[in-house]
Amino acid sequence: MASIKTIKQYLSKFTLLKVLYIIYRTLKQQYGLSLNWLRGLFDIILFSNEYRVFQANNDNNNFELKIKNWIPCLTDKTEFTPVGPVYFLQDTWAASKIFQLKPEHHYDVGSSVKTIGIISQFVPVTMIDIRPIDIELKNLYFQEGSVLDLPFEDNSIESLSSLCVIEHIGLGRYGDPLDPWGSEKAVKELKRVVKLGGIILFSVPVDEKNKIYFNGCRAFTRDYVLQLFDGFELVEEKYQYGRQLYDSYDPCKKFGTGLYMFKKF
Repeated sequence: MASIKTIKQYLSKFTLLKVLYIIYRTLKQQYGLSLNWLRGLFDIILFSNEYRVFQANNDNNNFELKIKNWIPCLTDKTEFTPVGPVYFLQDTWAASKIFQLKPEHHYDVGSSVKTIGIISQFVPVTMIDIRPIDIELKNLYFQEGSVLDLPFEDNSIESLSSLCVIEHIGLGRYGDPLDPWGSEKAVKELKRVVKLGGIILFSVPVDEKNKIYFNGCRAFTRDYVLQLFDGFELVEEKYQYGRQLYDSYDPCKKFGTGLYMFKKF
């Protein structure tokens, strides 16, 4: 059977087939295999017309302009810049806390790699994950480990974060073993490694009661989060509901994200 690479090489010899393949790939990636294809076909027609207009008026010979180089981006003409509110609000909040605290070294367990990479440019950061990253960046260090078995001594870390991580533990979503108590075990391990006076920046989904949205995540009440962090002082809390950040937990708003800064005493 011919390999995918061989097929692509064969198609590249035929401009029409190449264009049809580009159109198919674009529609599949950006519109899915659904009736959205009809919208996609309409957008392809608009794209083709825009290309012809650009080609007719192109007098910049510094760049090659050919159909074979098409990369149609059909869904980017939006009224607003697309942004996911959970990670945008959560990660900017966490970054501001770390910037204010300015620890000598920060440790993170399982949070967004992009966010941790940015934070590492003003505070050295060690990220702990079960999977290594294959990009090197100054001041960003990696240590393999699990949130259920962190490779650190008791009471050894001054500044630690784990953002929207522990709600997934034990649900099998990422291939981890099923464990009804996965979140509780993960919090216990985070608490173990933080030194007296040390800080944990922590976030989880919140709801009007503790729920499991199997196998996506768990959601927690504020009371249960505080119960899990017994022995820690709550320094700050924020709550993301919709596209805003609030100062207080509101169970009537139901599903959201709780952002917490705890200090070990």
